[in-house]
Amino acid sequence: MSAKPTKAPRQPMPEQPPQERVRNFDEVPLGYSPEQAVTEAGRCLQCKKPSCVAGCPVAVDIPGFVGLVGEGQFDAAVRKVKDTNVLPAVCGRVCPQEDQCEAVCVLGKKGDPVAVGRLERFVADWERERGRMATPEVAPATSKKVAIVGSGPAGLTCAAELAKLGHDVTIFEALHELGGVLVYGIPEFRLPKRILKVEVGALRDLGVKLETSAVIGKLDTIEELMRDEGFDAVFVGTGAGLPTFMGIPGENLLGVYSANEFLTRSNLMRAYEFGASDTPIARGKRVMVVGGGNVAMDSARTALRLGADRAILAYRRSREEMPARTEEVHHAEEEGVEFHLLTVPLELRGDDKGWVCSALMQRMELGEPDDSGRRRPVPIEGSEYVEPIDVAIIAIGAGANPLISSTTPDLAVNRRGYIVVDEETGATSIPGVYAGGDIVTGSATVILAMGAGRTAAAAIHKHLMGQKPELPGS
Repeated sequence: MSAKPTKAPRQPMPEQPPQERVRNFDEVPLGYSPEQAVTEAGRCLQCKKPSCVAGCPVAVDIPGFVGLVGEGQFDAAVRKVKDTNVLPAVCGRVCPQEDQCEAVCVLGKKGDPVAVGRLERFVADWERERGRMATPEVAPATSKKVAIVGSGPAGLTCAAELAKLGHDVTIFEALHELGGVLVYGIPEFRLPKRILKVEVGALRDLGVKLETSAVIGKLDTIEELMRDEGFDAVFVGTGAGLPTFMGIPGENLLGVYSANEFLTRSNLMRAYEFGASDTPIARGKRVMVVGGGNVAMDSARTALRLGADRAILAYRRSREEMPARTEEVHHAEEEGVEFHLLTVPLELRGDDKGWVCSALMQRMELGEPDDSGRRRPVPIEGSEYVEPIDVAIIAIGAGANPLISSTTPDLAVNRRGYIVVDEETGATSIPGVYAGGDIVTGSATVILAMGAGRTAAAAIHKHLMGQKPELPGS
């Protein structure tokens, strides 16, 4: 490892210029060169008690892999990352490192933290681009069968960890492509699908069976998987993909989308591939997105790339309360997204053909904090105005799809429909059935879902190898 850290500044990530990238769906950040990666890695202090590892939900040996990058040992570095993270190219692109590993980096106390996410992306890209994808060692077969329901980050991680332990693993995905929210929810310019396919495909090399268009709850129930199909355990990682609307007049007008539908049409069904796809999508000229999270940013930036003259982002709080990543907000602003802060639609209005044509808006001010700890938005009387629009996208969150819970009577869920689990193991109220990711927590981050998948895999392994099943509260 590097004996003495350098005093170089944090290395900036090269990017497509805003005026160019807003006209294409190519990836925005271009990645580090080897020289930039080595320089950035050389900034690491190699702390004896690295808090960055504790800040990572999947416990990547960050000083270890960063030190190897600093020595130019890129192949060894990616193998180090893959000891605990099966999706490094994905995490290096979409994880909020600024709130996790980088947030507790010692260098960040007086300056800029080590760019852990950018280095993770670099080593994953280095391996893939050179065709040197290393397959982890797989333990001898145990003859135990595990079903993974859902192929999002939680399901993929759980599957990989169990396969490495020698179990016979099958992933059941309801959609026609694998990846869950990674494939339907995140745009091409943030996470190219070709990169995701490589990382998902690596599971095949571990022996994982992949079944698409397999809707568990319709095709088979959880009970039938265990009773009739011979699975010894089941992990449920179905995510939180149920669209949420505001409940205001006009949301049933033509041209009004949930963010889930809008992004699924563009990403998974490739409406962005002009001329090459028949997927219909309303390409409005005046698009309003309601919300302030990463999904809202993705929707507004996608609308611009689909040809919108204006993309308005209406958010009922101030910029400081926005849950979106700082980088995503910055990119959206650079590309021309208009931020209408402290503003909320009261009603969507339509024309004589049933298409949305305007929104009645109201300005807000911030009052006392609410249950989330953020200051509550309070309407300003007499501040209403009309905003002309021709597409509205509602990006205010998503809920739990009730398909699994409605077909699994003994599965405990909370009042919002999310599965109740033991936080230490992911065990549900049914012996042998585990769950993790957004179907447990509600919409959260990719890396937190991966951490839940990894935790559940360890518990499932213990259960399969003869230890007493863990139950919530036991």
